[in-house]
Amino acid sequence: MPSSTYELVEGEMHSHGAVRHAHPHAGPHEHSHDHSHGLVDASIKRSREGVRTVALALAILACTAVAQALVFALTGSLALLADLIHNGGDALTAIPLGIAFALRSERAERLAGLAVVAAIFISACVAAYESIVRLIHPSTPTHLVVLALAGAVGFAGNWLAALVRTRAGHRLDSPALIADGDHARVDAYVSLAVIASAVAIAAGAPILDPIIGLCMTAVILRITRSSWQTVRGHDHH
Repeated sequence: MPSSTYELVEGEMHSHGAVRHAHPHAGPHEHSHDHSHGLVDASIKRSREGVRTVALALAILACTAVAQALVFALTGSLALLADLIHNGGDALTAIPLGIAFALRSERAERLAGLAVVAAIFISACVAAYESIVRLIHPSTPTHLVVLALAGAVGFAGNWLAALVRTRAGHRLDSPALIADGDHARVDAYVSLAVIASAVAIAAGAPILDPIIGLCMTAVILRITRSSWQTVRGHDHH
């Protein structure tokens, strides 16, 4: 009690030196209190929007995966199975990112961003492996129209998820969310490759299937590099 009284007196004494400063002494104090309160609110708001974005993108991808799983059951296409695996990987990277937003932890968010970059790189390795195996042991999928349709569904779902994540990532200044948008974009391109492969096989050029896969590997590696720069650049900043 005495100390608070002393502070008050000190405030009085301090303010007597300049009458104009004396009267609004409570004003700046209130302002700084409000300012810090605003910061907390902004942090909570960012956290909620981040979690909401991750959840929305996951819901879009879940619907996409269900549609593709039904087509896979019908066609038994390995290309489509690979696409499904990519979507599964995409969902897994969203979990640590969602947790990071919920905890409002910058460090956890940065680590989630690095996990996303690693997942994109693994996608490139898987695409390269599948393409090389397909070159050595050619296989021709059936139900090409349905396969192309599943690829179109995969492309639309992943592209929409990428837009949701990337826009929110820029809005919230979250390199990890931007990188996760890149990851969904990788899956959209893989889905596009499924369509291209179906068209190539229908045109009687199944050799184009693994060649398209190798081209996709190059695209994914390029996205890996730009995502790494996004996440690492924020670290240095």
